[in-house]
This record gives sequence, structure tokens and C-alpha cells, in this order.
Amino acid sequence: MVAKRSGVTEPFSREKIIAGVRRACQGRPVDEDALAHLGHQVQEAVRATGCAEIASHEIGLAILGPLRELDEVAYLRFASVYRGFESLEDFEKEIDSLRDAAPPGA
Repeated sequence: MVAKRSGVTEPFSREKIIAGVRRACQGRPVDEDALAHLGHQVQEAVRATGCAEIASHEIGLAILGPLRELDEVAYLRFASVYRGFESLEDFEKEIDSLRDAAPPGA
């Protein structure tokens, strides 16, 4: 079960994860197989916690890592909504973080 910020709980849905990530990937070169794989990764991360109930915030964190590896632009879109970016500085900090983590020559 997923505990939402509002206090409501609902069943975990891999399809809901994929739909949210699909919006972030709109117009990006990300195919359905990659989205399905990301959904599977998130589901496995949730299962690995061993908890019967997980906060929606934790699911968002589980999405960020694989999405960052999949497509940095989609990651930035998702992170901006998930983390509630409010200024250009928020974007700049995240872009700097992406650049710092990039392998040399990338």
C-alpha cells in the first residue's frame, strides 16, 4: 500500500508509476520497453523495503535514480515537479549536480 501526503492509502500501481514517468519523457527518445523496465525497477525497490506500506515520497525517490540514468531531461522535468522547484536557481543546482555526476567527456 502507498501512503499519500493527504493521508489516503491506495494499492501500489506500476502502471501509475509508468504513466507519471511517461509524462516527464514526453518528446524524449524513450521507448515503452524502457518505461516498463523503469516501472519494474521501482516496483522491486519498493518490494525490497519489506514494508507493507510505503510513503509516496519514498516511491518518488525510487523513481529519480533510474530516471536520471534513463534520460537526464526527463529526470529534470520529473524532479522539478517532485521536488517543487520554484526558481531558476533550483534548476541550476540540479543541472550542476547532473554535470558533476557525468563521466568525463560526456
